[in-house]
Amino acid sequence: MMRRVRFCAGTLLALTLILAVPSSAQQSGSVFDHGRFDRLLAEHVTPAGLVDYEAFEASEDFGAYLSSLANVDIAPLPRSERLALWINAYNAYTIELINHNDERESIRNINKTLGFLKAQGPWKERFAEVGGYTYTLDEIEHEVIRPRFGEPRIHFALVCAAMSCPPLRPEAYNGRDLDEQLDDQARAFLREYTDKNRIDVAERTVYLSRIFDWYREDFPEGREAFGRYLAPFFPDGPGRTVLESGDFDVEFTDYDWSLN
Repeated sequence: MMRRVRFCAGTLLALTLILAVPSSAQQSGSVFDHGRFDRLLAEHVTPAGLVDYEAFEASEDFGAYLSSLANVDIAPLPRSERLALWINAYNAYTIELINHNDERESIRNINKTLGFLKAQGPWKERFAEVGGYTYTLDEIEHEVIRPRFGEPRIHFALVCAAMSCPPLRPEAYNGRDLDEQLDDQARAFLREYTDKNRIDVAERTVYLSRIFDWYREDFPEGREAFGRYLAPFFPDGPGRTVLESGDFDVEFTDYDWSLN
């Protein structure tokens, strides 16, 4: 019998989890099956990345997917499978965090008192069970994904449930297609969401999401190197030429924390 993974604030780090879902149900050899999550994303996330949170809340498959993450044996998985799993885990548990708290306005309302964030905030809630341990969302992002994989494109794939985040992809990430998926996410975020990212060719000014400010150490240092990194995600034309030149100013756009 499957049970839905639930949590409460202050739960201690779990060393082992005894769940009714055997690892073989979602894991075979060096591949982890994200099929349940993939189907849910296809059905309940719009092309623009808007999420039907109620549908995830009502889905038994979503609970089963979280249970499979809790029980996974990560060690045998190759690098691309591990990174895909951690990205999916972050996004799935963000959805679970929103639903568990019945929040429908902003993730920043979670663990908020008198209009201010508590010291722990939503990203320090210890509840995300992966591979026999219980993590906070901050730990998954800052102690697992960023230092272990050194992949800047994860910032286009991790979705913090806000309108100014990159859009939630309507499919799960997988090791086989991960490189293509991350490139596609980067192109979509940088090209299609002009309220977040755009290039003013006449003023030689690149307007970028604050993600590039908050995580600047994950991207190439120096204006020329940074411009060369961004340029391939844009189509040929004057904007890309500005980036390739390295001769531009950067301004960061406002961040909308309302729920996606």
